Amino acid sequence: MTLATAPSETSPSETPSPAPAAPLSDLVARDAREFGAYARAGGWAFALMVARSVRPGGQGAEETPKVSAKEFATLAGCSPERVMRYYKAWDRAADDGLVPHFEALAPGQEIELPDADVWLSYYASRSSAASERGTAIAEAAEAEGIRPTKALEVAENPTALRAAILADPSTARAARQALLDRVREDPELQAELARDVVRTDDLKKAVATESRAADRIGYVRQIAESGQIRTPAGQTVQAPAELREEAERHLSLLDELDEGEDAGEWATEAYDTMKGLVAGAVEADPELRVQERRTRFYSSLQKATKAFEELTFDDAQDFYEDDMVQRLEQLQQAIGSCLEALRGARGGRTGD
Repeated sequence: MTLATAPSETSPSETPSPAPAAPLSDLVARDAREFGAYARAGGWAFALMVARSVRPGGQGAEETPKVSAKEFATLAGCSPERVMRYYKAWDRAADDGLVPHFEALAPGQEIELPDADVWLSYYASRSSAASERGTAIAEAAEAEGIRPTKALEVAENPTALRAAILADPSTARAARQALLDRVREDPELQAELARDVVRTDDLKKAVATESRAADRIGYVRQIAESGQIRTPAGQTVQAPAELREEAERHLSLLDELDEGEDAGEWATEAYDTMKGLVAGAVEADPELRVQERRTRFYSSLQKATKAFEELTFDDAQDFYEDDMVQRLEQLQQAIGSCLEALRGARGGRTGD
């Protein structure tokens, strides 16, 4: 802690102050003159000069020997805005309990001041806190339980923030989490971030890898939580008890992974295991096996039908080739063979 000391009144750099219109306290006038001479140095000592000589809002001139910020600035030979920046810095520090409030200070009073390195946390050389952007930053800082001045200081120096992110993994992780929280509420930022990802090969590959791992974990989770499996042909059926238990076991292993741990290898092992067990369960159940083949056949038939229906021959004369006719003839023969097989199967079933 440092004790505030006022520069000597006989300083050679001191310039005579204009005569005030009304009688002033000598102590107030001295503070105003010395503030004007040394305002650019900043610091707690100069904020104290303002705090003990400028009356707070709502206090009348007859209640105190202090003067208004405008009058103090006139005596100091600087702008009222500069005076108010020191005034607000002191006010914020007083709210945090670092210094006394204005009402507790009298002109000329000396107090023990905070360390100099704390000053910049409260003093803003630009009035960013008064802007809409500054207000939003201050409110967000208060919601996070930190002093608004800290957040405003960071916002005023994005280059310093970038340097901290590049140099420090813990800062980068905090920035990543903050960015994710912001992205959820900012569609424009979502789009910008998505464009950045798809234009960066390494990020695009990383996203594809993580997406694949998430899909595989989702496959295992669905079996464990719903008790149902989706067969290779696309059927959804009840999972055997032992298969569901195996899914739950793999899922518990995945859920126990640390947040930063790579789940890709674990997800692949769990997915491959469950896919194999599902295929085995289908083959082990005669009725399900037949239904699976029937489903697969209908799926293929539907795809083939749709593909054929999409063929158009209105302009066949423009693109006709003999190979097209040969392929269609082969298709016709294949369809004929399928029909004979199905009719034979129907006849055999009827005979039974």
